[in-house]
Amino acid sequence: MLEHGGRLRAAARRYGIPLSDWLDLSTGIAPYHPMLPSISNCAWTRLPEPDDGLEAAARQYYGARAVLPVAGSQSAIQALPRLRGSARVGIVSPCYAEHAEAWRRVGHRVVELCAASVPRALDQLDVLVVVNPNNPTGQLIAPQRLLEWRSELAAHGGWLVLDEAFMDCTPQHSLAEHSHLPGLIVLRSFGKFFGLAGARLGFVLAHTEVLRALAEQLGPWPVSGPTRLLGSLLLADRDAQQRQRECLLCDGQRLADLLRRHDLTPLGGCALFQLWVSPDAALLHGFLARRGILTRLFDQPSSLRFGLPTHVGWVRLEQALQAFKEPHP
Repeated sequence: MLEHGGRLRAAARRYGIPLSDWLDLSTGIAPYHPMLPSISNCAWTRLPEPDDGLEAAARQYYGARAVLPVAGSQSAIQALPRLRGSARVGIVSPCYAEHAEAWRRVGHRVVELCAASVPRALDQLDVLVVVNPNNPTGQLIAPQRLLEWRSELAAHGGWLVLDEAFMDCTPQHSLAEHSHLPGLIVLRSFGKFFGLAGARLGFVLAHTEVLRALAEQLGPWPVSGPTRLLGSLLLADRDAQQRQRECLLCDGQRLADLLRRHDLTPLGGCALFQLWVSPDAALLHGFLARRGILTRLFDQPSSLRFGLPTHVGWVRLEQALQAFKEPHP
């Protein structure tokens, strides 16, 4: 199992700080969510049914012709490599490490690339994986550039797998509306933007043949009835989505400004996180953790990803960063 953010219980044990005293900034998940609807009893007692409105709400929300609900986009990341024979897979890196791990685990050959080297490699690839916006750098690749890559890959039966888990605040950059095109597979996360990661809901947007093959891999009822109902209602609530988007964009900028004020200028980020790259990343990670603030540490390159605080967390983070700047005995 690869390491991920959000392992708050492990941090509490390691640093001897009670779970309730932590400020968790280690994930890129919204720290607040829209008002939750009530869940009907039948959602708990009946098997989920595919005509309950979830797919229709998701198609409308994403602007896609066909969608497949999955138990978080992670389940699709792990299943997609099983849909192809031996393949040469390019992954624009650094990015979410589960992509490379999933393709390697099945036996595919994985090559990690920078975005600038992709055009020269396309004719040698069967699959190209791009996280857009990138996690953890926040880099955005323009839609037209991605569509050109898709076209070249599709010409020889290849795939562009596009992970748009952090795209909800910048939908103008999404390729969701093009997901019916041959060779394009778009992954979307519900939990990150809506702040409901525990619901374990995501969507795959692609040509119906790909979705049918993926559905066969995942088996029946991949998403629970209560989660399907929750997703249906929130994906149809345009007002709640707009409020969430405005709040996240505002707080993303607030976090970037806060880091700059303390000489931690982010290399990149998006509405849900900011990335600071420095040889001192591990030092700051430990300093904050000893004060009950959990961030996400990366080794390559040495960097810290800060998620969004909420409420009193802003003051607490600022005070800790100020203390880090002060001389230490």
